Amino acid sequence: MTTTQPRPEEQDLPFNVFARACPSRSTLEHVTGRWGALTLGALSEGSLRFNELRRRVDGVSEKMLSQTLHALERDGLVHREAQLTNPPRVDYELTPLGREVAQRLLSLIRCVEDSMDTVLEARERYDAARGAR
Repeated sequence: MTTTQPRPEEQDLPFNVFARACPSRSTLEHVTGRWGALTLGALSEGSLRFNELRRRVDGVSEKMLSQTLHALERDGLVHREAQLTNPPRVDYELTPLGREVAQRLLSLIRCVEDSMDTVLEARERYDAARGAR
């Protein structure tokens, strides 16, 4: 069994996402998973109610959005505010940490969107070289 030494820049970090048991790994999964990233991106535009958020994140099921919001709230990225009105009203918004994470995600999203012509060309070349559909 080969063990690797942490890189110098990793030695001072209290958490290491590459370590199996590190709690940062599950947070990274919540943030970078399809629904987590899209939910954070949508909430970066401002506070939204559940159904507004579901419409904004096209394709997410009610169950998946609910699970995603619970995970992001537990991680301290999303704040849920229930108002005792009739009918009940629940709003979701980013916490300060959630805003910071969302801004970084939005930079990645913009990079991907800006690169889509190159990505689509690469897919075509890949598929043509492998005789794909």
